[in-house]
Amino acid sequence: ARWVAAIQRKRQAIFYGPPGTGKTFIARMLAQHLIGGGDGFWELVQFHPAYAYEDFIQGIRPRPTASGGLEYPVVRGRFLEFCQKAAQCKGPCVLIIDEINRANLARVFGELMYLLEYRDESIRLAASDQGFRIPSNVYLIGTMNTADRSILLLDTALRRRFAFKELLPEPHLLRSGAIADITLSTWLRALNRRIVEQLGRDGRNLQVGHAYLMPGGKPAATLSRIGEIVRDELWPLLQEYCYEDPNKLANIL
Repeated sequence: ARWVAAIQRKRQAIFYGPPGTGKTFIARMLAQHLIGGGDGFWELVQFHPAYAYEDFIQGIRPRPTASGGLEYPVVRGRFLEFCQKAAQCKGPCVLIIDEINRANLARVFGELMYLLEYRDESIRLAASDQGFRIPSNVYLIGTMNTADRSILLLDTALRRRFAFKELLPEPHLLRSGAIADITLSTWLRALNRRIVEQLGRDGRNLQVGHAYLMPGGKPAATLSRIGEIVRDELWPLLQEYCYEDPNKLANIL
């Protein structure tokens, strides 16, 4: 209920936390809840380091002509296309931005930074000089992996425009799982306690989320499956965390 109230108040929110804590899953569920039985819709876009203003808002793109030459029209980006579709709906329309912190947000958002705070206003876009405003039924939900970048490193102006909700590991979701008389919830708590102890102030953001141990949405059911998860997913992750100090890795494991 708090998540719903926060995004309805701000109309944009970011779920942040360590990997495997269900951020994208919860964003999808929240989007579906907001849409309800209305005529709205939701879409997902994933940011990456090369993602640019031209991809998200608009930009000039070369296009071949019938005569063999080139023309340079202004092409709408993903967000402008989304807003154009949302303007035809009455109900909430939700754009999920997965891994929002992997892009340079100040560059990608451009003039959108102003409109996120002043939703009732319009502004002229740089490439086309056309007016644009965000439809009132548009909601933004971002997900942010704090193992990649701390929330403290985000632009202050951006932080002011979003509601933030931290998602941490929830070992209790693994209570039904037990391997060789060891409950998965107890094992995950112990692992994360050692991560926090060994990695200091960064440890909170580098914990292992419960979703790693829930393939298909259910706790891993066999010792061999747990072994695969540890070998193929958790071991490389922890190696990355401790690449400068093998002793810390040994202490964690």
